[in-house]
Amino acid sequence: MREKIDALKQNLALTIVGKNDAIRLILVALLSGGHALLEDVPGVGKTLLAKSLARSIDGNFQRLQCTPDLLPTDITGTNIWNPKSGEFNFLHGPVFANVLLADEINRATPRTQSALLEVMEEHQVTVDGVSRAVSQPFFVIATQNPVEYQGTFPLPEAQMDRFMISLSLGYPSAAEELQMLQNLQGGFKVNNLQPCITPEEVQELRRICAQVKVETILQQYILDLVRTTRYDEEITLGISPRGTVALQKATQALAFLCDRDYAIPDDVKYLAPHVLCHRLIPNNGRSARTVIKRLLRSVPIP
Repeated sequence: MREKIDALKQNLALTIVGKNDAIRLILVALLSGGHALLEDVPGVGKTLLAKSLARSIDGNFQRLQCTPDLLPTDITGTNIWNPKSGEFNFLHGPVFANVLLADEINRATPRTQSALLEVMEEHQVTVDGVSRAVSQPFFVIATQNPVEYQGTFPLPEAQMDRFMISLSLGYPSAAEELQMLQNLQGGFKVNNLQPCITPEEVQELRRICAQVKVETILQQYILDLVRTTRYDEEITLGISPRGTVALQKATQALAFLCDRDYAIPDDVKYLAPHVLCHRLIPNNGRSARTVIKRLLRSVPIP
């Protein structure tokens, strides 16, 4: 399976030039069974990343453009009356995909945002009392614009807690942007990418990642870090137990991507800002990333 991972990284690197850290974090979220939140300005390649990932894993891709008039049934699907058969037929929504891009998710109303809560956690959709499982693997990449807040509905804590990882692609360097232009001139397109792994193999990789060893002393370090956020005077809302589990799962996936069958403290330290910051509510306008960095310095490392 190691060659599959290398091929997947290479595929994504062809379209997302110079963003190896972002690619690593996206793969951590994918292999740990979580979802990713991209908070970035428009035009830096968020949609391209989602399409490239779906193409690389030979999965079904759906894009959902979130707007205030979007309805929950536009996401989950709905029952349509068929006059010929005299019964209702279920029309599948875009969530029935392997990779779902929820673009500008905070432009959807809270009612519509809540339609993703069940499927992101339980991988099923319930419409009119009937539950239907979505395709596996199921991976949500949601985006938010960190600058433009007019006409938006901030995601509630329960929704933010559903995301395994938050990250930002950021602007490319001059050399990377030049490489993008050269790739474009060379006629490269996402559709040119060849699948290098199957959805079934992604599921197998997830099972392998879940078997990565996390020693008790490292689990205690994760607990100490998380529990500190619940009593820190600079934090209004600390990390939930779901966040604790997410940090361990992400740590296992990162260790696997680093070709190890065991996790180390550096894995936790690298992932903590990406797994924990979006789950925190600091007080007095403090930055969540600054708070987490301070806690990483204060909590003893095993």
